[in-house]
Amino acid sequence: MTQTPGVTAPAYDLSQPLDIDFAGAFADATEEERAHQHKVRRFVQEEVLPVIADHWERYEIPMDLVKRLAELDLLRDGVDVPGLPHVTPYAEGLAAMEMSRGDGSVATICGVQGGLALQSIVMLGSDEQIEKYAGPMARGEILGAFGLTEPTHGSDSVALETTAVATTRDGVEGYVINGEKKWIGLGSTGDITVVWARGEDGQVHGYIVPQDSPGYEATTIRGKVSLRAIHQAHIVLNDVFVPAENLLPKARSFKDTGRVLFATRLGVAWSAVGHAIACYESAVAYSKQRVQFGRPLAASQMVQERLAQMLSTLTQIQLLVKQMTRLAESGELTGPQASIAKYSCTRGARQIAQIARDMLGGNGILLENRVARHFADIEALHTYEGTESMQALIIGREITGVSAFA
Repeated sequence: MTQTPGVTAPAYDLSQPLDIDFAGAFADATEEERAHQHKVRRFVQEEVLPVIADHWERYEIPMDLVKRLAELDLLRDGVDVPGLPHVTPYAEGLAAMEMSRGDGSVATICGVQGGLALQSIVMLGSDEQIEKYAGPMARGEILGAFGLTEPTHGSDSVALETTAVATTRDGVEGYVINGEKKWIGLGSTGDITVVWARGEDGQVHGYIVPQDSPGYEATTIRGKVSLRAIHQAHIVLNDVFVPAENLLPKARSFKDTGRVLFATRLGVAWSAVGHAIACYESAVAYSKQRVQFGRPLAASQMVQERLAQMLSTLTQIQLLVKQMTRLAESGELTGPQASIAKYSCTRGARQIAQIARDMLGGNGILLENRVARHFADIEALHTYEGTESMQALIIGREITGVSAFA
């Protein structure tokens, strides 16, 4: 790509978001659900998009945006908190889609804080723990992390090796935790981490661990090319003591951990749809504004065919994620159904991002044109909350009745 030194290629006008819903998948949203969606869309347009590329490039968490997320009651990711209004799963899905259309890191901050850390406490904690943490976490006064994945246990996190042993220290009953965690969002820049560890009964339990606890050492992972505006940590837990009151009483086995993860899987699928929309929007805008050989790219048959291919895939994953969310609202959603939603939506988003990046040519690798950032961030979504391979094996077990992994 030939370019005058010191001169940046022009960014293409993306100031007007396209309300893309070709099949009317979201036409039945209520006024309240639409209002929630549009609140997020305004936040993304007015506050996220003008600054996020700079944060992404500098590998910096946008703490001002985190504060605004709390002020707009968007940080709890739809988790029910006493005293705050209920948000339907459908409304929260639309919100996750809009947030990811803006940026994957900001959406992941919401997912880690609300869908994982806060969800763990609300779903599995005591009344006292919920009272102590839920409100402050929703208000952004306490930032939380979810410490499950380990350096040697990702897809097989059920085999985690971190341990918690009952003990008494200075007259206080509690637990001593030892082990390592990796890829923990907000694990080095938050306040508490919900650490999953194996108790003396051999079962997996959850513990609320303050990040300033002696023996809690967190190192921010460097060198990432995806989700650069949120930090993930490698955590070493060396004889970390927590009082007995920090044990989540309803987290009695890994099945309870799985309940939290199950609740987030659809959110990842919605986020993938948002990334796909962002890439499609950029491709449409570019095709109309970029002139080559005396005419806009949009006048090319090849370009129109690519746009049609992207819209076809986007429409399919929109319809899928909406249907799965309706099943979740009625309590009918199964694990394999949640898996096929994530599996299909991240694959579809990947395909759309690839086509969009190619359509923009050399301009497609510039952060200011957005596609490259979404292209990179989709790779993280494709892996976290269960890799594509694990989702396929869960679906395969449902098809055949035979487990190929456990």
